[in-house]
Amino acid sequence: MQSFIDAKSSQLVYYIHAYWKDGLPYKEFENFMWDTLEEWSQIEHKQNQLYSHKERVFWHLLHETQYASSEALRHDDTLKTQVEFCLEYLQTNRACPLDVVGMRP
Repeated sequence: MQSFIDAKSSQLVYYIHAYWKDGLPYKEFENFMWDTLEEWSQIEHKQNQLYSHKERVFWHLLHETQYASSEALRHDDTLKTQVEFCLEYLQTNRACPLDVVGMRP
């Protein structure tokens, strides 16, 4: 399960940055999110397993970006600041955002 979170976290960081730099259409980013959820449904896990900080941040970020519009993700300064903070943590493991509510689907 942790290897899934590690791999998908790196991909999520890549996809968001690529979208922000106009290197990726929003539709491709949406497809990644849905594919991730489908792949997760095939992973054997127990709901009572403890979350790592990385997993919480990952699920929080996935849900936040999934429900934000493409315009909000690109232009809403408050949302972008929150997303950037989560991305930085996923990339560096520094300054963990403790106020995220990431839950497994």
